[in-house]
Amino acid sequence: MLHWIWVLIVGAIIGLAAGFITGKGGSMGFIANTIAGLVGSTLGQAIFGEWGPQMAGMAIVPSILGAIILVALVSFIMSIFKRQTE
Repeated sequence: MLHWIWVLIVGAIIGLAAGFITGKGGSMGFIANTIAGLVGSTLGQAIFGEWGPQMAGMAIVPSILGAIILVALVSFIMSIFKRQTE
């Protein structure tokens, strides 16, 4: 049980860092940042591997890189949909 709490906390921090780096974190909210951190962590470790420091079973650097890619991709897709509705 405690492991999953740490996973959520680390995922939220990774999502917050990715949002800060991309400049999109403030508009996403806490839950979206956490989801971006968790999904981005999985994506980043699948693409870049599991190297560097780890917390709660997540390699920090690849996880942040994956979350940055995810946030940038979602922001790009949302901007396309926003342009189509205008």
